[in-house]
Order: sequence, then structure tokens, then C-alpha cells
Amino acid sequence: MLEQKKIHELNDYFIELHMRREKSIYFSRINGYNDTIHDFLKRYYQQARKTGVVIEGKIPNPDEKNLAYYSEIMGTDFQMSVGFFSASLKKWLPRMNAYQNNTISAAIYDTLDDMRKQGKNENMLKNAYIKFMCWMYYKFEGILNLLGENTVPKCLYEGSIGVYELKLMLILAKAGCDVVLVQYNGDQGYLKIDPSSQLSQDYKIPDMMPFPQEFSLEHIRKEMVQKENMKRLYGTPSTLKVCTNAWIKGEGLEDILTSVRTRGEDSSFFYNSFYRINGVEDKLTYLPELYKFYQKLENNGRKILVFESAIPARTTEEISGIARTNYNNRDEMFTHLSKNIQYSTDIELQRLMTQRFIEVMLEVEKRPNMNLNKLTSKAVSLLCWIKRYQPKLFQKWKMPEISCVIYLGGCKTTNEAVFIKFLSGLPTDILILSPNLNIKCVLEDSTLYEKNYPTSLVVDNFPDGDSDIHIGTAAYHAERELDTMMYSDSGMYRDQQYQKGTSIILQTMYEEISLLWNEELKYRPNFATLDNQVTIPVIFSKISGVKDGAVNEYWAKMKTMVTEDTLVASNVPFLQPTDPNPMKAHAATFLKNGRLQKSAIRSHSAYQYGFLRDEMQEHILNKLEILLSDKLIKGTFENGTEYTIVSTILNLDKKVLRLIQKFDFTKKNPKVIYIHTSEGLSSIEDSILLAFLNLVGFDISVFVPTGYQCIEIFFNKEIMEEHHIGTYVYDLQVPNLRTPAGNPLSIWSGKIFKRGG
Repeated sequence: MLEQKKIHELNDYFIELHMRREKSIYFSRINGYNDTIHDFLKRYYQQARKTGVVIEGKIPNPDEKNLAYYSEIMGTDFQMSVGFFSASLKKWLPRMNAYQNNTISAAIYDTLDDMRKQGKNENMLKNAYIKFMCWMYYKFEGILNLLGENTVPKCLYEGSIGVYELKLMLILAKAGCDVVLVQYNGDQGYLKIDPSSQLSQDYKIPDMMPFPQEFSLEHIRKEMVQKENMKRLYGTPSTLKVCTNAWIKGEGLEDILTSVRTRGEDSSFFYNSFYRINGVEDKLTYLPELYKFYQKLENNGRKILVFESAIPARTTEEISGIARTNYNNRDEMFTHLSKNIQYSTDIELQRLMTQRFIEVMLEVEKRPNMNLNKLTSKAVSLLCWIKRYQPKLFQKWKMPEISCVIYLGGCKTTNEAVFIKFLSGLPTDILILSPNLNIKCVLEDSTLYEKNYPTSLVVDNFPDGDSDIHIGTAAYHAERELDTMMYSDSGMYRDQQYQKGTSIILQTMYEEISLLWNEELKYRPNFATLDNQVTIPVIFSKISGVKDGAVNEYWAKMKTMVTEDTLVASNVPFLQPTDPNPMKAHAATFLKNGRLQKSAIRSHSAYQYGFLRDEMQEHILNKLEILLSDKLIKGTFENGTEYTIVSTILNLDKKVLRLIQKFDFTKKNPKVIYIHTSEGLSSIEDSILLAFLNLVGFDISVFVPTGYQCIEIFFNKEIMEEHHIGTYVYDLQVPNLRTPAGNPLSIWSGKIFKRGG
């Protein structure tokens, strides 16, 4: 019989018998888990399937048929001797050779003799013997015929082992079989059988933890099947191997400047970095250091790709250039789409890119609510960027060249994060710079190395020499820090501090209108700021009737509301369908599938708002988009009203545009006083304009002494609050509301928004 020894490391199990010390065998219990254990069990399981036995759950006791067959062949004799056991085995398991017969016979005798010494009677020994014989015949014959070979047969037992099962494992071990017992629930059950832990080794290594709930040999099988599927999916594997970050020293830019030939000694690997640097160490030196870093990269002949704030979106042409079809499943989709990756210069790099493409898409597949259509769309988007930037990064590539991708500002979308992850597995360094700590990069990856600094700095452009480099002085940065302290969550606001605003209509009493009218927005109820967005509380009210019929007081009250930033419209309707409007001819081209084409508008030769601040141009187009999408005007996307809306809003009078240009979302907002005194109807253009100006952030008061309907007849919903304040009065003439203190914008005899008026 072979002697049982303790292993020093798990790989001892895979040493051939003639190379082992004293030709020993191993019997170990594994009660904990880590990556090393996982990899060992996977390898041991594979070998046990080839040259051994895998037991999942209990070994079934011999049934009546098994016992009847044994009795028919072997009879009922039993003798406690090696000779009897050897003779019986020749008859029961005739394929064993003499060595195998002798070792098994001796092991059975040794085991039964131990039982006899423990007080078991002959009948108990006979029953145990018959159980062992049946088990060996029905379950272990294949392993018995391998005993004595240089490749030691393996037995892998999963679960809580029983008394007689353990004795059988000891018989096999003494005869020359390695045994591993995997116990997911720990060692307590085993120690009830073997309290002194003499029969097998409790193998322990550092960092072991309880087995994961989902782990099992079945789990290992699924992993193996998945791996085989992946081999078929990837095709021929690439010989290129990546070593990411293992060689870096944590020195930031200096790590990336390290010569690619000195990063590692194994020529089968390429050595790249995957870095994110958050914040800045020194505001004064940050940009100069980046510029020097870029120059050194260029001088070293590195291929460089720089992104600022965003990776340019895929174009329609790029998307249509990806060969694809309809797919029935994920594997079919990956196999077909990966053929879009072509790199004729180096087939190994092409294979690596294909592997990496599938790896990152398999991660994407795990996201919540991901289906085949969404996954296909994500894959096509990734392929567009791969095809676009492959020539820039890998033109005439050869081992061990490493290009460099620099992303200033970090990933804003998951699609960008997927693309950067893809690149991190290729021969390119990835450097993500997030100097502004208020803007978070959404990319997360276990291989990403992060270097953090506490100071935040706003940097819009990377100093690569292709654009002006602006470097602040110490005084400049000190002023910016003071500015941040004063205007962050303090209730104080810098001029034009915010670029985006959303209007909300205040519900008020009539008497509150005059109180709120001249109040700064920041003091109004429900004013709020979040990030770069302002919630603008505005007034949009219709005042019907004249209080107590007192006409003079009515006009006097209105006069107090006219400021220098108030537009007064008293000749209604002030916009007519017949008014000159050069945008009418182009309105249809600015809408596509019900969506406003903002880029097309801003690039059109007839566009008239190019002189405004960029953020105000965007504000105008955003509110126009809301006016359309919310269908605030009757007939929108039903009878062509949408074209009237677009042409009206893109043809505003310069007086209105100037008020929008100077509008500061935290201070006093511009006003409109609309006075309708007759039976004449408002035009749809009037309703469009007032609804739009409400969205922009204007206060609007519509005075209707007659109580008649006016602009609201064109609204799809009640967006204007109405106050009935007194007696209806007819045929009033609007006096001059111009005040000495101000210079209200008003033209009484004409149309206030008529161009050139």
C-alpha cells in the first residue's frame, strides 16, 4: 500500500507518481474558497473526469438488484484474510492486474481490521465488505484499473461524506488514488467521524473564505462549457498577451512616459497602463506639465489620440457602414458583427481586437433590462468608434508599440465607458484626466488605477499645441477660489452664473402680482438652483374685468408695472399671418420625424440669432423644442401648426432678442403686458409667442377688461392663471403708459414685434 503524505501546495496533486517523495498519495479536505482554490478545483475536476471518479452527493447504497447479483456471482462466504479478498477480487473484478489486486486486497483488509479493533463483529465486517465490493464494481471499476500508473488517478468527492464512504476513500487512497474532499458547509460533520483529523489533511491557505452560495461542481462545468463556447465565439485566439498596470510605480504622467521597452521583460506581453487622475496637485503647474507631457509623447514617436469633454458621436454614414443583419441569438450576433473588425497589417492584433470586442460586450449584456436589440445597437456603436480610431492608434503597428489615448473630462456616457474599456485591453495607454472634481467620470473597472488630488480645476481644452493655451496666474486662481466660495450655496449669485433655466408658473392671488412683479427671481417662492440649472418662478396671468369699475385706477395700477424691460402690446393682434417672415420658407426643413433639428437651424444661412450668447441660443431652441413636444398650441403635428410655431419663434423682433440676451436667471426677469380691450380676436401667432416667452422665463400679464377670451383659445391646456377682479368694461382706449423713470418698449400705433419698427 502507498503511504499518505501532506501536500505543501495544491500543485503537488499534479506531480506524477515517480516524481513524488516516497511515491506517496494525497488525501485532503478543502473547507474554504479563494481564486487559488477555484482554479485548483477546476483543474482537478477536469483530471478526475479523465482519469478518476467525481462524486456529487452521496454514493448510493447497493440496492436489492445489486446485492442479488453479488450473491449470485460471489455467494455468501466471508473470511477476514488478505488471501480471501484477493481471490474474491479476481472473480469479481477480473480486469485488475496483480499489482492492483494486491494493493486493493491489502487496503480492504487494513480498513476492516481497524473496524474489528473498534469492536465491530464479523457480521458488521461482512456487510461493510459487501458494500465496498458493490461500490467498486458499480462506481469505481474504471479508477481501479489505473492504480499504479505514473499519472495518479483522482477521486473528487463533493459534500458531507458518510462513515462508510470515508472508509472507501481510504481504501482507494491506500491503493494509490489521490482524493480531494470538498466540503461547502465546513469541517464540523467530518470531524464527528475523524475527531483527531488523522485520516486526511485539512488544507488551508491564506485569504480563504466560505464558499460562495452559487459555487459547485455544476458551476465549474458551466464555466467550462462557457469557456468552450467563448473559444468558438472568439475564433483563433491571439498570441498577444496584455499586462496592464502591474509595472507602474504610481507616478502618474511619468509612468505613461516610461519607455515601452523597459516596462517588462517578457517579450510575449505588451505592457500598457489604464490610469485616471482626479483633481490636480498644483493649479499653476497643471497645464504646463500637461503640455510638456504631450510634447514628450510626440518626441518619443507615440501615436496620440485626445478627447475633450466628449467622444464625437457616431455619424449616420458610420452606422450604415457596419455590416449587420437580423440575429436570432447573442452568439450569432457577436460572430457576425465581429467580422467588421479588419486589420490586415497584423492578424494577431485583429484577433486581439475581436476578443476584446466580445469581452466588453459580454459585460454590457449583464446590464439590467438588456435585450438582443439593445445589445446589437450597443455593439454597432462600439464598432463605429473602433473603425474610426483604429487607423489613428494602430497604423503600421508592430510589437511592442504602445499608443496613448488621453480623455480630458472623463466618460460622460456608458457608451463612452465601453469604448475606453475596449481600448484598455489593446496596446495603448489610457489616461483619463478629471481635474474638475465636480464632474464625475462614469467609467468603473477593476483594473483601473486611480491617482487622487484634493484640488479641483476647470479645464476645457487639452494643451496639445493645436489651440491657444491659457494658464492662470496665482492671483487668477485665488480669485476663482474666492468666487467659488462666495457663489456656491450662499444665496449670492455671480452675473450670468447659470446657463440653463426651467420656468414654473406661480399660482398667486391677484394682489400678489404687483408685489412679485418687480422682485428679483431669487427672492420668489420656489426659486432653486441645482448644478447648472435654475428653476425660474414666473407669472403668467390673465386679469379679467376692472376692479370696482374704476378705470383711472385700473390704468394707474398698470402703469406702475411698466419697467424698462417691459414689452407693452396694446394693439391686438400684434402678430398677423401676413406679416413678413423669411423663416416660413425654411420651417419644414427644421423638423424631421417630429423632432426639431437644432444643428440644422443654427447652421442655416437664414438663421438670425447667431449674435446672441451661445447659451441663450441654446435656451431659445430648447424652449421651442418644448413648445412643440408638449403640444401647447392646438393643431401641433395635426394640421401644420408646428411650422407656424417654428417660423414665428425663429423670427423674433430684435427688442425681444435683446431682452433675452441680457436675461440673468437669478435677477429680475423681462416682462410682457398684453392689453386686449376689444372684441377682436388674438392671432395664433400671439398665443405662440406668449407661450414661448413664458417658457423662456418672462413674466406675462394679460389685461382683458372685457373678460372676453383671447390668447387662451389656441392653448391645448390651461397654462395661464385667470383672475376675475371686477366689472367688465368695454370700448376702453389705452392711455400712454410710459413712465418718467423708465423707457418701456412700446409702439401703440403699430405692431410691437414688427421688424424694423
